Amino acid sequence: MKHKQNFHEVVKEKLNASIRHAARNKDSFVLNPGRDFTRNRKLPFEAVINLLLGMGGNSLGKELLEHFCFSTATPTTSAFVQQRKKLSPEVFRFIHTHFMSSFSNWKTFMGYRLVAVDGSTLQIATDKTDLNTHVSSTGPNGANFLHLNALYDLVNKTYLDSITQVIHQKNEFKAITQMIDRSKIKQKVILIADRGYESYNIFAHAQENGWKYLIRIKKPGPRNGIASKLRLPVEEEFSSEHIIRMTRKQTKVIKSQPLLYRYLTKRSTFDYLPPGSQGFYELSFRIVSVQLETGKFQYFITNLDPQLFSGEKIKALYKMRWGIETSFRDLKHTLALNSFHSIKAELCRQEILARMIMYNFCEMITLRVIINKKDRKHTYQANFTMAIHICKQLFKTLADEHPPDVETLIAKHILPIRDGRTHPRNIRYRAFVSFNYRVA
Repeated sequence: MKHKQNFHEVVKEKLNASIRHAARNKDSFVLNPGRDFTRNRKLPFEAVINLLLGMGGNSLGKELLEHFCFSTATPTTSAFVQQRKKLSPEVFRFIHTHFMSSFSNWKTFMGYRLVAVDGSTLQIATDKTDLNTHVSSTGPNGANFLHLNALYDLVNKTYLDSITQVIHQKNEFKAITQMIDRSKIKQKVILIADRGYESYNIFAHAQENGWKYLIRIKKPGPRNGIASKLRLPVEEEFSSEHIIRMTRKQTKVIKSQPLLYRYLTKRSTFDYLPPGSQGFYELSFRIVSVQLETGKFQYFITNLDPQLFSGEKIKALYKMRWGIETSFRDLKHTLALNSFHSIKAELCRQEILARMIMYNFCEMITLRVIINKKDRKHTYQANFTMAIHICKQLFKTLADEHPPDVETLIAKHILPIRDGRTHPRNIRYRAFVSFNYRVA
């Protein structure tokens, strides 16, 4: 009788299938097709992929020893670096896409996939010769940074897409429009973003792709923001509907109706009206103001149906956006994305995508674990930090080895859910952890 697979076994098999699929087409993901990964070595294509996916915050030598079970035949760090240099970072994008597309029946909120967008700066090893990533103003030796832009599913707690930019070419507006345009999501979508994404171009890309959006904007006033050009009340709750016609023309009619027309200069980025265009592009949206429990007001731009999404519903939706912030925290600290194993930016890109795949792998398993309800004061949830360690051990377990009892272990390590707690955001500079001073 055939063994019925547990869900964690299904997820592991799907990820392994994606890795095998990439291996069968490895010439598409190496720098020298027909040459790279053709010889029989200790570190073939799949082994390098598995190593990068399973890495933590240890030094590279310790990661290799653990992966090869402290065998005397463990490859050297130099051998591993030579092999990983042959890989294109796109192999991990392919694995991520193939892995995620093997699942269906994604959870929704009121029939919508809730997709948050945000960015996070990642410090890599200091390299003064890399002018694209080096910032000289951060200390005596300066520091090097990459910028991660990500799309995150707030309900299913998985990363959908990402674009990593060098710090001196950081452009969050360009990254989000690229990710919207190449998205393969077939369900209805609500894009949720913070004030950094207040852009007519982003609204237009969402509109063209049939997405709804909910984006926080600057408050009405003299500041340079969308609301500053509209006649809106200040410090009170309201919902006002607007139609704006974008144009690169300047005529008397356009100048006389500033509430209807929005003139775009030659320097303004608007992909649907390139410089020199004589046409118009119409955007329809509403501005919503909601009052918080603190008494302060937040302002949003959205194309959501006012009959279905009141101010209170919008407030609750935007609060859910915090899920992408906590995911960055888990990605950096629990999955050790702040401990890269290379000085080169291109190799760091490999690790960023690899960590995101492993994050999705762990979350998809953890979300399916049932936490038994008992006579307790609080409702409980899985301790995701412990769940990551358990799921990574599952991933590293070989086919002929006895895997851990994943569901039981995750259900054993739980934390209470305490709604309503707020803490000040702790923003402080964190130095890159030197390769010689990693955890024991």
